[in-house]
Amino acid sequence: MQLLSPDILAEARGLSVVLSVSGVIVGLLLWLLGWWGHRFWVVLAATVAAGILGLYSGPDLGMQRLVAGLLLAVAAGALALALVRLLAFASGGVATWLVMRALVPAWDDLQGQLICLLTGGLVGLLLFRFWIMALTSLAGTLLAGYAGLCLADRLGHLDAAAWAARHTLLLNWACGAAAVLGLVVQFLLDRRRQRGRDGESDGAEGMGRLRRLLTWPWLPRKS
Repeated sequence: MQLLSPDILAEARGLSVVLSVSGVIVGLLLWLLGWWGHRFWVVLAATVAAGILGLYSGPDLGMQRLVAGLLLAVAAGALALALVRLLAFASGGVATWLVMRALVPAWDDLQGQLICLLTGGLVGLLLFRFWIMALTSLAGTLLAGYAGLCLADRLGHLDAAAWAARHTLLLNWACGAAAVLGLVVQFLLDRRRQRGRDGESDGAEGMGRLRRLLTWPWLPRKS
């Protein structure tokens, strides 16, 4: 399994420098702040994917491309937050199935694959926060990796597709390590933010107690 596919790199090598740099920046933001802004990322991904689908499938549905893309984008963006748990379930099941297929390529038991999908989906729901962190970290890593290689190819530093084909194992390990690092960073940032919130709530509770003490009946009140 190739995390950075040479075929995709060969198709994307014509991207402009601006788009490649933008991809690197968005990938790093997703890698670092995936959980903190996961609602934004889910809505953005659903809106963009549905808009692109509408642009391509509009003529087949008897609609203008722009109208179909706009309607699908708005509908997907409106429903994205309501379906975020379904996304976690589906992605958890598919990820577990892909891992099992990579470990056991000859695995053809349909019942076992269904159990694998359902189990992975349930784990994704139970560990929702952890799974979203892992998913956004991996997605950010892949986006930044693809965009970075396309940028290097565009600037003439290397043939990205050929280089990725020769260094598949190195790229897989690098992407895996970067995804794990992103998961740890997101977890630590979330813990720090939770502690800040707890400190603010404790401070607000202390101020409330002080106000109640200062307004005790033995103090004179304004008539």
